[in-house]
Amino acid sequence: MAHAPTKEFASFAEFYPFYLNEHRDRTCRRLHFVGSTIALCCLAALVVTGNAWWLLAGLVSGYAFAWVGHFGFEKNRPATFRHPFYSFAGDWVMYADIWRGRIPF
Repeated sequence: MAHAPTKEFASFAEFYPFYLNEHRDRTCRRLHFVGSTIALCCLAALVVTGNAWWLLAGLVSGYAFAWVGHFGFEKNRPATFRHPFYSFAGDWVMYADIWRGRIPF
């Protein structure tokens, strides 16, 4: 598994190309997409029910699917471990880019 040294990024715009490079494998991207979709469904369930356990379920499902993609298919370490905030934002920008057809699903 590749362990690149931690690189500092001056902005999210600088980070996002790195993030996309860490998601070249189509199965990894698909697992991210599924996990993010489930996380959104859990967020909706939280709003509807008021049950805070849905927040935990959303976080677990989102990260579990993504990490399976990285460790099982991409063969790299998730960017979340090195850049948690940019990585979280990158997940949602990539999700939107997949919906827009900018990134192959």
